[in-house]
Amino acid sequence: MKIAVVGTGYVGLVTGTCFAETGNTVTCVDVDKVKVDKLSAGEITIYEPGLEKLFLRNQKEGRLKFTQSLSDAIKDSEIIFLALPTPPGEDGAADLKYILGVAHELGKLIKPTDYKVIIDKSTVPVGTAERVRLAILKSGLEVIPSNGGEDLAGAFDVVSNPEFLREGVAVDDFMKPDRVVIGTTSERAIKIMNDLYAPFVRQGNPVIFMDENSAELTKYAANAFLAVKISFMNEIAQMCERLGADVDMVRKGIGSDERIGKRFLFPGIGYGGSCFPKDVQALAKSADDVNYDFKILDAVMEVNDKQKTHLIPKIKKYFDGNLKGKHFALWGLAFKPNTDDVREAPAFYIIDALLAEAATVTVFDPEAMANTKNIFGDKIVYATNQYEALKNADALIIATEWNEFRTPNFEKIISELHNKAIFDGRNLFDPAQMEKSGFHYESVGRKTITQHKNQS
Repeated sequence: MKIAVVGTGYVGLVTGTCFAETGNTVTCVDVDKVKVDKLSAGEITIYEPGLEKLFLRNQKEGRLKFTQSLSDAIKDSEIIFLALPTPPGEDGAADLKYILGVAHELGKLIKPTDYKVIIDKSTVPVGTAERVRLAILKSGLEVIPSNGGEDLAGAFDVVSNPEFLREGVAVDDFMKPDRVVIGTTSERAIKIMNDLYAPFVRQGNPVIFMDENSAELTKYAANAFLAVKISFMNEIAQMCERLGADVDMVRKGIGSDERIGKRFLFPGIGYGGSCFPKDVQALAKSADDVNYDFKILDAVMEVNDKQKTHLIPKIKKYFDGNLKGKHFALWGLAFKPNTDDVREAPAFYIIDALLAEAATVTVFDPEAMANTKNIFGDKIVYATNQYEALKNADALIIATEWNEFRTPNFEKIISELHNKAIFDGRNLFDPAQMEKSGFHYESVGRKTITQHKNQS
């Protein structure tokens, strides 16, 4: 099949590359000339494990191309994916200006004699498929009958096909999906979408067809529910700290219940990234628009906002309430491991809080340093490795659970830090081991290991 993917961000690049991997010819289009030039030259613009290998192979085979021209991209493509940003507006609603802007252009470019399936891959509010359809029609595309007399409704169908990609394992998620959700009632579009996804569901995982509104709501509902699980466990962690319980034991105890499951039950310093924050916010705004008080979502957002700086009071208490002039090492900047995405990263909230207290910070992350520099510039110091970040630091803060942070050289940590103090926002280390090694160790929802700080 010939496919156009509009947008070469995270979702667009993964989508285009993975469809090319199953033998389709894919043209990705983006208005950013610098990005298109880099991609065309074989330089991948995001970090995602396993993606670069597929990207280079399919580009070499001529199945994956990049252009700035929307007209060129869709000319021979029967399938057009819209993988465009939907950032939150000031009121929390998803901003559809990019999607609707492209829809208007498509209305001018699609020939009435050519049938196209236009697919919303971006996460969008309920009703967006209809808004895209109307935007295309209003831009000049005529409704014409086919040779057989069948009304093609403007020679196109608009389909909702939300993505369920987890950053860090997105290639596996796309190539071997748990399920594929497709919103359309068009028999012609259903056949095309079935054929398109057939190579990805050979093991029998379901392709679930539904109406467009239900498909759009399914994506928001899935992300909101996972955000609820995370925030619930963070609330339980707060209870554990106050009651002397161990959140790891609680997590294992409830996660073994098959009705609950063990995933998304790890406490920490809150969720971030490109999906959960804006999707929960957008669903809450949609509820408000229909006069429904979605109390659970309001609570989830409140819990998450507080959780991002959960470590700050612990750090201030350790330093007798005064962080002025203190210097901190911070490991981890990306909102989660195996990505360079720093959108709504809890680490940034910690950095802001430390800077506001007149402290200084040296940071390290395996992949997210460049994106962090774009935000903080010279307000913080950037180390070349995790141990360099420790030099002259009064304490270590851990904000992202990268695997390379899980089994560090503790003797090296001790030799570099002024105080044997670690504030772990991701519960990477065993408190018993930390106590044996003489650390002051504070995590989330577990016993605090208390050691006196150096007085120098």
